[in-house]
Amino acid sequence: MAITRRELVGGSIAFVATVGTARAETRMENTSFAATAPVHVSKVGIKAKDADTLAKYYQEVVGLREISRKGQSVTLGTGETPLLEIEQADAVRADDPHSAGLYHTAFLLPARADLARWAKRAIEKRTPIVGASDHLVSEAIYLTDPEGNGIEIYADRPHESWTWNGSSVAMGTEALNVGSLVAEPGSDTPWSSAPDGTMVGHLHLRVGNAKDAEAWWHKELGLETVAGFGGSAVFMSTGGYHHHVAANSWQSRGAGRRDNDRSGLAWAEFSSATANDEREIVDPWGNVIRIVPAKRG
Repeated sequence: MAITRRELVGGSIAFVATVGTARAETRMENTSFAATAPVHVSKVGIKAKDADTLAKYYQEVVGLREISRKGQSVTLGTGETPLLEIEQADAVRADDPHSAGLYHTAFLLPARADLARWAKRAIEKRTPIVGASDHLVSEAIYLTDPEGNGIEIYADRPHESWTWNGSSVAMGTEALNVGSLVAEPGSDTPWSSAPDGTMVGHLHLRVGNAKDAEAWWHKELGLETVAGFGGSAVFMSTGGYHHHVAANSWQSRGAGRRDNDRSGLAWAEFSSATANDEREIVDPWGNVIRIVPAKRG
């Protein structure tokens, strides 16, 4: 099976596929390499004009489950692990895609077979998507939620197969071979929800200047640059991961601090192996970053 065309569905793209020859792929380990890094994303908070509608979308489409509610905030995740908190904010204005803020939240599935099961359901339900790519280190499918927040659903290739040139990892954007993906062994079980082990693999931000963002993340969280594209995008990580944070100025070049009365990113939480206490910092564009001590034991 290979993608033969893309058609617009409600302003987005839906999978349309035909049968062909599938390429065998190595299955990735169940435990995500991203989670073994000294600093990694643990949770994301979003301000929403309609938290209930947004929560329903993340449950039905992404596969998260409702873990708890507090006031008008809904916490979603997998098992008992919270990954996304949606905060009702009645008075907020719609997010401005040309301002600083959230480019996408990337949900990392434990195995390629899980991504295949999600893709099969997306094809069956004709789920609107906005892109599907092979990034060499990973395979990814992109969505936009009802309030314009970007989403990536992805699975990593085994980290032993990534190509490094010194401190730089080889990443690219090629067409996703959907036929190979849906033929993945172990993907016959129908998708019902995101499996345990799903995590926020990385956070991708809109910023006014990628170089300034790079310097800030280096200084504040000790992230290292693993890739960059023409000065307009930077990809950073710890522990040899392909990226825990990306920042780009593709739509937001020169943007200043984001308006607090906009929907979209409220905060992002990072787990740090060296943190002793919780703290909160703010990047030059007003993106709120929370650092929490890594769970031990």
